[in-house]
Amino acid sequence: MSRKVTKAIFPVAGLGTRFLPATKSIPKEIMTLVDRPLIQYAIDEARAAGIEEFIFVTSRGKGALEDYFDHAHELEATLKRTNKLELLEELRATNMQSGAIAYVRQHKAMGLGHAVWCARRLVQDDEPVAVILTDDVIMGEPPCLQQMIEAHAETGGTMVATMEVPTEKTKSYGVLDVSEDMGAIVKAKGLVEKPKENPPSNLAVIGRYILAPTVLQNLNKLREGAGGEIQLTDAIADEITAGRDVFGLRFRGQRYDCGSKGGFLQATVAYGLERDDLREEFLDYLNEVISLQRAAE
Repeated sequence: MSRKVTKAIFPVAGLGTRFLPATKSIPKEIMTLVDRPLIQYAIDEARAAGIEEFIFVTSRGKGALEDYFDHAHELEATLKRTNKLELLEELRATNMQSGAIAYVRQHKAMGLGHAVWCARRLVQDDEPVAVILTDDVIMGEPPCLQQMIEAHAETGGTMVATMEVPTEKTKSYGVLDVSEDMGAIVKAKGLVEKPKENPPSNLAVIGRYILAPTVLQNLNKLREGAGGEIQLTDAIADEITAGRDVFGLRFRGQRYDCGSKGGFLQATVAYGLERDDLREEFLDYLNEVISLQRAAE
């Protein structure tokens, strides 16, 4: 029986260059889908999965991200005084208890593996830890990380979220080499980061991980991999080489790549249509736009 997962690492040190000029002044993780920033979706998913401690790996210029989770006493007082109680409850839901969040700095962009390694001293030597990439927004019920934690309680080892992608797109992902396919769960015999050709499968690793303690020990090697960066997938592949279990979970849900402009727009539409207070007006607008485009063709 694996130890319960209660900590999560959020690598949020990236510069967000694909969203310039917006990210010149605000962290990408604060950009909003409808009325919630990307980081809030990640936090909500972690909370639903039972995560109690949140570790942010940040970089220079991320002050707004830290401020977001602080208590806005003046704003709360104003909402209470004006009897805007529903908004007050939504605001309070973004607050974090003192001591629940820790911040560490990644002083140089050296890859996802290096970002996770920066948080190593905040994770005990015998505990598994989750990693959530805020660029990957996953709409699903139960939330993706909760699905993973429930599966991990049975399998132990290291687990990654995985989904099938077209073969021509595997070069953009870490890809699993599968030794045993058990349906929702697959057991890996290898893991290749961004294969240029001949991928071992079309099962891509998506931005959710549950890492065995030994993965962080593997990262101590600080070995450069694909792109000259320290790759988390290499440290996970070392687990397989050492004879330790690595699993992939085919999660139930829709993933949106909010690290790209196209994916961000798709997620905005999807989450807008999920909202009871927005769906009708938004859908009417979308249908009108589609009709106009078809008429112009």
